[in-house]
Amino acid sequence: MHTNRLSLEKSPYLLQHAHNPVDWFPWGPEAFEKARKEDKPIFLSIGYSTCHWCHVMERESFENEEIAAIMNKYFVSIKVDREERPDVDRIYMAYVQATTGGGGWPMSVWLTPDLKPFVGGTYFPPENRYGRAGFPSLLERIAEAWRSERPKILESSEDVLAQLRKQAEVAPAKAGSGLALDKAALESGFLIFRRSFDSKLGGFGGEPKFPRPVTHNFLLRYHARTKNREALDMVLLTLREMAKGGMNDQLGGGFHRYSVDNRWFVPHFEKMLYDQAQLAISYLEAFQITHDATYSTVARRILDYVLRDMLDRDGGFYSAEDADSVIDPAKPKEKGEGAFYVFTQAEIGDPVFEYRYGVEKDGNVANDPHHEFTGKNILFEARSLEETAWKFEKTEAEVRAAIAVTSARLMTMRSKRVRPHLDDKVLTAWNGLMISAFAKGGAILDEPRYAAAARRAADFILSKMYDPKTGILLRRYRQGEAAIPGFLDDYAFFSQGLLDLYEAQFDTRNLDAALGLTEKQIELFEDKASGAFFSSGAGDSSLVMRLKEDYDGAEPSGNSVALLNLLRLAQITDRKDLRETADRALAAFAPRIMSAPVGVPQMLVAWEYSLSKPKQIILVGEKSAERTGEMLSLLNERFVPNRIVLLIENAETRAKLANWLPVIETMSQIGGTTTAYVCENYSCKLPTSDPRKFAELLQ
Repeated sequence: MHTNRLSLEKSPYLLQHAHNPVDWFPWGPEAFEKARKEDKPIFLSIGYSTCHWCHVMERESFENEEIAAIMNKYFVSIKVDREERPDVDRIYMAYVQATTGGGGWPMSVWLTPDLKPFVGGTYFPPENRYGRAGFPSLLERIAEAWRSERPKILESSEDVLAQLRKQAEVAPAKAGSGLALDKAALESGFLIFRRSFDSKLGGFGGEPKFPRPVTHNFLLRYHARTKNREALDMVLLTLREMAKGGMNDQLGGGFHRYSVDNRWFVPHFEKMLYDQAQLAISYLEAFQITHDATYSTVARRILDYVLRDMLDRDGGFYSAEDADSVIDPAKPKEKGEGAFYVFTQAEIGDPVFEYRYGVEKDGNVANDPHHEFTGKNILFEARSLEETAWKFEKTEAEVRAAIAVTSARLMTMRSKRVRPHLDDKVLTAWNGLMISAFAKGGAILDEPRYAAAARRAADFILSKMYDPKTGILLRRYRQGEAAIPGFLDDYAFFSQGLLDLYEAQFDTRNLDAALGLTEKQIELFEDKASGAFFSSGAGDSSLVMRLKEDYDGAEPSGNSVALLNLLRLAQITDRKDLRETADRALAAFAPRIMSAPVGVPQMLVAWEYSLSKPKQIILVGEKSAERTGEMLSLLNERFVPNRIVLLIENAETRAKLANWLPVIETMSQIGGTTTAYVCENYSCKLPTSDPRKFAELLQ
């Protein structure tokens, strides 16, 4: 068996390649020095451990002795886990997208020994097919070009890099450009989303359909600002249709990565932590607005799935579960897409369940080009409980009980199958998103398990991945090792999680940590000259450029989240420097916000917040007091996006908070019971200890 340097790494993705015949190196000085010393180009392969086509390219090419021999002869080959090193991934993805018009993973890029890209692509088959060049012939051609056309390659790589740096510049618009920030960007963003909305099946655009919760975040806040019912309805329909589909794990909870069709039916079965976190919040906010238990039920199922299957024993959350899984335990190397999740009709054996979830004798996937689901069924809500009850002449309660019995039996059956690969690294950024979801879930659903999970995960990050002496946050934890200095996403997403945790549970240590991390983030990443934040810190000579990421895609951008954090903290602390930092970032991104709002929906959320007069809700009373609980319940059952919430529980918290907001010194209880102060724009309404009056002040 071959063993290469990746065997010494902690990344599950790199370890998957540790026994390839390819002489892989991790990203680092040893590989760079070898390339320079031997005057060889670098082959850079970027992916992640639950990436389907990464597995395919490994099986076809990287496990092939002949192809590996070509790679080892002509190139220094480097593997990067994009989830560990998003900075490296973003730089070379920008190159691949600019030069090919597309992108994805596995990403394949050839670099000069100085790490400048000159050829790029994604998946390459082992021979010419799918309209793509075969990988071995491509390797030979690139090696020959490196020998015979070196000056041309070097010149080209310099030119492309210069263009990329120019395109990546983020700075305030010039006077008279028409791109100064204007609230018209909110209307423009709404109109663009409306044009692409699927009014029948929900979602935006055609197949494949990806969940993009940042879009929900913007549209719900646009609705709150304008009372435009259409913005709300777009989100609600999308959430309902997604929940019905096979993209929602109907047995175990949680959402798969995306749907290959337009009706959310056939998913790509991978499950990502960041999807669970953001979608849970979308469903929680929909529940706050509608008080419809349909949405809270889905949120609970997501959070319960994460607690059951994605929780590290010390409290952190794992990253992902693979789409592929073993079909037959007797043949462990043969895997199929979604094999863990699908059933034959014979395995189910319950006509009521089968009717409800669209099960058919010969399988229910008609469009199956790769014959992965022959005779199998993807569970989806084909019919409502009401329709099912009518069909079988039962009450809805009887149908619900019968389905619960069958669901439990199928979950037991499924648990005996070989589980998909689990990427068990803990990433600070994604844990920050999940902490927000559990903090909000605990408060909105009044569920102590969720509240405890949020606290425990925050304590995990602060105790194992943060150095209080230096203020440095680390990116990744696995098997007892924390490593890789954190990126903007890590600081921003975790700070957001701590702010949400404070506003749900009122431990001022979380507020202190969020403020300290935000100050460190400004020190490490802010562009003091032009505004906004670089995704990576200064001083890493292996990065050929620093980017200011702004695209809000499957995950929000670090800049969008950092912006909202700054605005919230400025409200809490009344610190002008934080507001000024936020304003500089907004000015820097103004051209992007005004010209392409659809690309930055989470930044639109921050812009909308900055335009508003956020409510400062200050409660004076013990956290455990019954009246405090009543008032918090009234607050948590409402969607009040633009607000901060503070609790004055004792002399210590009063002194701390009054240090930021001196008016707090004068706030006291009425009649010896918890009292609420609701302020806007440095003006407070009359305080009240009456829950009904408090509810009126929240309108």
